[in-house]
Amino acid sequence: MDKYYIKFDEEEPKYVQVANHIKKLIHIKKIAEGEKLPSIRDLSKILNVNTVTIVNAYSKLEHEGVAVRKIGSGTYVKEREANRNLLKEYSSIYKKINGGTLKGYIDFTGEATCSKFFPVENFKKILNKVLDRDGAEAFTYQDSLGYDGLRKSINKYFWKNKLNSDNILIVSGAQQGIDIAAKAIININDNVLVEKPTYGGALNVFKSRRANILEVDMLEDGADINRLKKILKKNKVKCFYVMSYFQNPTGSTYSIEKKKEILNLAEEYDFYIIEDDYLSELIYDDNIEYRSFKSLDIYDRVIYIKSFSKIFLPGIRIGYLLPPIKFSESMQNSKVNTDITTSSLMQRALDLYINEGYWIKHIRFLNEAYKNRYLVMEKCINDILSAKVDFHSPGGGLSFYLKIKDKINISSIELFNKCKRNKVIITPGGLFYKNSIEGEKHFRLGFSVTDKDEIENGIKIINKLLQ
Repeated sequence: MDKYYIKFDEEEPKYVQVANHIKKLIHIKKIAEGEKLPSIRDLSKILNVNTVTIVNAYSKLEHEGVAVRKIGSGTYVKEREANRNLLKEYSSIYKKINGGTLKGYIDFTGEATCSKFFPVENFKKILNKVLDRDGAEAFTYQDSLGYDGLRKSINKYFWKNKLNSDNILIVSGAQQGIDIAAKAIININDNVLVEKPTYGGALNVFKSRRANILEVDMLEDGADINRLKKILKKNKVKCFYVMSYFQNPTGSTYSIEKKKEILNLAEEYDFYIIEDDYLSELIYDDNIEYRSFKSLDIYDRVIYIKSFSKIFLPGIRIGYLLPPIKFSESMQNSKVNTDITTSSLMQRALDLYINEGYWIKHIRFLNEAYKNRYLVMEKCINDILSAKVDFHSPGGGLSFYLKIKDKINISSIELFNKCKRNKVIITPGGLFYKNSIEGEKHFRLGFSVTDKDEIENGIKIINKLLQ
């Protein structure tokens, strides 16, 4: 029974800490699936708390789909196999929808811009201009850093020539950028800090490096600073992966004050910040000011990653990475070892697209188009779902993150399955947590590929399924 012992933190309700501790024991397999948990009276004695605390903890586990109460027998850890299969099924469904093989579904899984918003005609003109201008040279390998013209354009148009273009590394999207950064700075058993919840692709990269993954809860204005400080005092952290604007999946945006405080902590505790600048072009709330961690960094602590795929043409797979000077060479080597170079033709085309003014016009168009969808989804959630879910409006981006109220006895995996049968696809929250159990009351609704009528119809279906 020693495994159940907890050293309580005074800042958090004890029943929440008990529930979280049991979930952790399940995750690290110290409690098996189907195992009976201690009786309420026994566990209250072990932890020296009143029985009400244990009753509330077990109720929380039951509401989250982690445990099941059997009358006259006790409380048991819920079997997880069905949930794992559903997560695999989600991946399969997601691939089919993106491959166009599933028609007639209302798709709330979209993370990139809608295909009907792709600037195909303008990009076709640009491609022809590049081919006329450069001929066969457009298909040759570039410098390992990337096409010199594109790096200079990034410096000029996005950073007002404040950077050294030689320190800009062109990569094949944000995922590769995260992988390159991880390979350059993370060793086996290094401690990597991530937001909770966070982007599943980043979690996979850090797991592949066999790093120890630590988590800090997300609030509406970014990571919980008090919790972050406690983690840093107890652990030597190598890096902190953050999504500074419209974090995936929560939609949270870091306040400028919090960014400065985290940068100061990075210097004090000697760790680096991997900043994934995700969808910051899509700001709908005038109160949100754009200033990246990188732009505020006076310590050279930020590894900045930006992808053009989400908001432009997903198929071109282009982004860029700005490393601290200390890691410039190691990250360039990491890129070369990964794939030598990114498509020369696409780099040249994107460079010309930016220089001829198409980029800024496209972003303005997307802001107007997606702000309308954003407002429709916000209104539908408020009008139709607000009695059954909690959420906050992100003020930008392409999705909303919702939490099913405790009184609704259904997990997001179960909701996903019911929605699928009704030709609606959502993203269950378990995909965004190191321990998927913790996301079982959350789900994400994206509006990037759904029109206004589909948004309303889909949310009405979800409302019925949450009865």
